Amino acid sequence: MNDPDVSKQIQQMVRFIRQEAEEKANEISVSAEEVCLLPLQWSYCFSISSAYKFCKHLGCDLIGLCSRTNEFNIQKLQLLEADKRKIKQEYERKQKQVEIRKKIEYSVQLNASRIKVLQAQDDIVNSMKEYAAVELLLVSNTRLTYGKLLKDLIVQSLLRLKEPVVLLRCRKDDIELVESVLNLAKKEYADKANVPPPNIVLDKNTFLPPSPSRENAHGSYCSGGVVLASRDGKIVCENTLDARLDVVFRKKLPEIRKHLFSQVVA
Repeated sequence: MNDPDVSKQIQQMVRFIRQEAEEKANEISVSAEEVCLLPLQWSYCFSISSAYKFCKHLGCDLIGLCSRTNEFNIQKLQLLEADKRKIKQEYERKQKQVEIRKKIEYSVQLNASRIKVLQAQDDIVNSMKEYAAVELLLVSNTRLTYGKLLKDLIVQSLLRLKEPVVLLRCRKDDIELVESVLNLAKKEYADKANVPPPNIVLDKNTFLPPSPSRENAHGSYCSGGVVLASRDGKIVCENTLDARLDVVFRKKLPEIRKHLFSQVVA
């Protein structure tokens, strides 16, 4: 409800309350006039023979009548004041209801606006992540760079697992490149961990999903990298490029939001 509608509603309430008050006041005034005319009506009922007796007691009757009239006027004023208070209280109650309704509507609209802003921010952040995922696909296109990256990912996984025998899985397209860097990865891990080189079993039966493509747009995919597991499979280290992107994005998300939306007032 906008401000003109609220103002119109309040004006209608005021007119209705004033009309009720005027009708009530008119009813009370009519009742007072009827009571004041009673003595005059009674006077026509007396015969001439009773005039003396009537005049004798007229003074006392007038005093009593004036007293009752004063009491009635006091009672009338009390009733008027009581009705005024009731009308005022009713007006204040309805006015508070209108104000509360305005606050509720404002709060609902404000929350809806904030949700839209947050949704728009999430869309921007997600689009950035999607763009970064597309860029990751280019990494595996350069054999020398991607080979060094695979070696580093294998060493990092070995340092996390710290197992003498591990199972390694990669994409089917990366089998040859992984085999070419295995010995370098074993030696580097052994030097860093000060342990004998581990036994790395390359799984050639089960592979990681292939790179995303138009033919497999909605299926599982892997942009590259490796997954290492202990011999019993209880400990798994997922070191794919997609997993690394998720980790980095979660870690940097507050910084990303601050950089992008620091000037946005929610």
